[in-house]
Amino acid sequence: MGKPSIGGMAVIEGVMMRGPKHTSVAVRKADGSIEIEKEPVKELSPYWSFLKWPFIRGTYVLIDSMALGIRMLNKSANLSMPEEEEELTPTEMLVTGLFAFVLAILLFVILPTAVVHFTQGYIGGIVAQNLVEGILRIAFFLLYVYAISRMEEIDRVFMYHGAEHKSIFTYEAGEELTVENARKYSTLHPRCGTSFLLIVMVISILVFVMLGDGNLFYRIWSRLAVLPVVAGLAYEFIKFSGKYYHNRLARIVIAPGLWLQKLTTREPDDQQLEVALIALKAVLPVENTDLAKNLEPALDQVELARA
Repeated sequence: MGKPSIGGMAVIEGVMMRGPKHTSVAVRKADGSIEIEKEPVKELSPYWSFLKWPFIRGTYVLIDSMALGIRMLNKSANLSMPEEEEELTPTEMLVTGLFAFVLAILLFVILPTAVVHFTQGYIGGIVAQNLVEGILRIAFFLLYVYAISRMEEIDRVFMYHGAEHKSIFTYEAGEELTVENARKYSTLHPRCGTSFLLIVMVISILVFVMLGDGNLFYRIWSRLAVLPVVAGLAYEFIKFSGKYYHNRLARIVIAPGLWLQKLTTREPDDQQLEVALIALKAVLPVENTDLAKNLEPALDQVELARA
């Protein structure tokens, strides 16, 4: 029986890891210590089995991951703050999450759709319009990622993103979870959310062309309505490609997603790798904890808070 799949994401001064039964977030505090919080995974799929069906599970996973990611980002912000600073309130966290969601819809759905709608007379048929719209959507995404990568705080998040990938590669290779072992692995992972977003944008070109023409209101809302379908297809694609990552054809197909990760990952330092490995160890099933035995000395300095 294979090892269970572990996923994760970079957060502010740390890494979140999600295992089959637990989620953890480890953060490097201002004084150099590491604080980690761990909580059980709460899923609806055990109660509603249809959420595990192919093409439906992708939408569920996307919504669940977005909600978890926003919550963990806010939690990491609070954990990384010096004790004298005031923590973010639940209201501030909600407003931050809503703002990020609205900004994403504006930049990657409404704006490219509107640009093509008002210039359709110069483009041609519906197929050409959707192709241009898709290219614009990808261009806006690349410009957005490049712009935020220029920020020092985001650059550090991208370093933790690289540490997350290296740690998961070490686990998947069956090696002991040590900084020395993790260093040699790539910062680019085939199951990364960055690759997923690119796949969503490419598949959306094929799906949106079937929606036909209409006024601007129809164009925007029809695209929002079929996003669950696009997410479901993209999820199945990335799950399949991750499974057959070592196949030559699969590696060619997923190569653009890996190239894109060069914008969202950076080479981490040893302290960041240590944080990622500690977060990973916290969610490992009991039978896999022997992989992390060399991290025990590092855990002595960790503040462990059980949710």
